[in-house]
Amino acid sequence: MIRPPPPTIEVSVLETERLRLRGHRLDDFVHCAAMWEEPQVTRFIGGNPLTEEECWARLLRYAGHWALLGFGYWLVEEKATSYFVGEVGFADYKRGLEPSLRGVPEIGWVLSTQAHGKGYATEAVRAAVAWGDAHFPRGRTFCIISPENSPSIRVAVKCGYQESHLTSYKDQPTMVYVREPESSR
Repeated sequence: MIRPPPPTIEVSVLETERLRLRGHRLDDFVHCAAMWEEPQVTRFIGGNPLTEEECWARLLRYAGHWALLGFGYWLVEEKATSYFVGEVGFADYKRGLEPSLRGVPEIGWVLSTQAHGKGYATEAVRAAVAWGDAHFPRGRTFCIISPENSPSIRVAVKCGYQESHLTSYKDQPTMVYVREPESSR
């Protein structure tokens, strides 16, 4: 099968002391799919490992966000080794949350189990938040986290997110955290 060249999508590359955040490539799919198959990774994100088909749809959704909205998810890798760490970024999933947060970018992050406990999530989220502060006119962003996901709650709080309210998403209790721009804090 002849494949057309992929469209050119401009994804900013972010670097921290230990990490590089860059756009996804086709050859990243194997690492992303392996991460999303880990029960420890998906325990608080839907509760079930993802199939290859679901992982593929997720990867395409990331590219679509960048192409259509000018923001999306980055692949996170160690700078020194190029080792796959996980994914972090902003999205507009059109979630039916109450009260509505339509028009407010949602940040999310997920790391492979081998990357847990190293401070990578906080480091990557801080880099993404700094990018968001520079690119979102209103600066306000939010995230949703299972109330049982203590590690992600700690990351959110360290990165300036404050508990807003408890809601329900897909019939599961879900905590909403909001981060206001620096100028309004």
